[in-house]
Amino acid sequence: MVSLRCVNPAPIIVIKVLEMSKPVMKPRINRLFAADGKCFDVAVDHGFFNEGSFLSGIESMEEAVTSLIEAAPDAIQLTIGQARLLQEQPGKDKPALVLRTDVANVYGRALPRTLFSRIIEDGVEQALRLDAACVVVNLFQIPGEPEVTRECIDNICRLKPVCDRYAMPLMIEPLVFRPNQEAGGYMVDGDENKIIPLVRQAVELGADIIKADPTDDVAIYHRVIQIAGRIPVLVRGGGKAGEREILERTYQLMQQGAKGIVYGRNIIQHPQPARMTQALMSVVHDGADADVALQILGGVA
Repeated sequence: MVSLRCVNPAPIIVIKVLEMSKPVMKPRINRLFAADGKCFDVAVDHGFFNEGSFLSGIESMEEAVTSLIEAAPDAIQLTIGQARLLQEQPGKDKPALVLRTDVANVYGRALPRTLFSRIIEDGVEQALRLDAACVVVNLFQIPGEPEVTRECIDNICRLKPVCDRYAMPLMIEPLVFRPNQEAGGYMVDGDENKIIPLVRQAVELGADIIKADPTDDVAIYHRVIQIAGRIPVLVRGGGKAGEREILERTYQLMQQGAKGIVYGRNIIQHPQPARMTQALMSVVHDGADADVALQILGGVA
């Protein structure tokens, strides 16, 4: 008589179920980043923050978005109210959508009595309906305002598990402010000793992509890249700068390992937004230096 031993298959089944349940971010990441692993995301979400100075150059959003689509950056960052201007455009060859999920009142020259940062309701589900490739949320560090940081962390902790459930990449934007009384309004603090720990906190909170400010000393930006580890870093444009300054800075940042840029006012407030986009695309994707990029901007190359 042959004795048969029954091997319990449960562990194998459990392992397979766990493997199947892992989030697969790659399809949307591949839509956001070009084949070379780099990304230029143009931020046009400024109207979300109820700050009049942010609206210069985007008074007509339809014209601004149409112009940017023609310039063909990798992505355009928009809000739920304006995303249709991108997504209703016919054809498949258009920039990916990055959806802004939080609204805040922290950017004014005179700060209100109570500051806040709130995420939109069902942000990830709304991003899915809009066919977004990524969602973005802030992580503020504002002097004397720890409550706003706490709200940002709450926002991230609410978004992260839903992002994982639906394989939606989460871009976290660590943003260090200078004191309002010192800077006279929204101004970035480029101190690496403040930026680096906040970037690391964003990584620890589950960022799939980091959007971080440049350091005052651009030559040490590799330290920001290092602290982010395997998480790709896209560099914020910050305040408006001159053409050569922004192109030279972008070149230096890309040479140190940044995977791309997220620029807003340096594009939308430029006299020729489409051509500035093309010049910066050459820096991000072709490794062009400032001189070559300026030729493209001037219509020479």
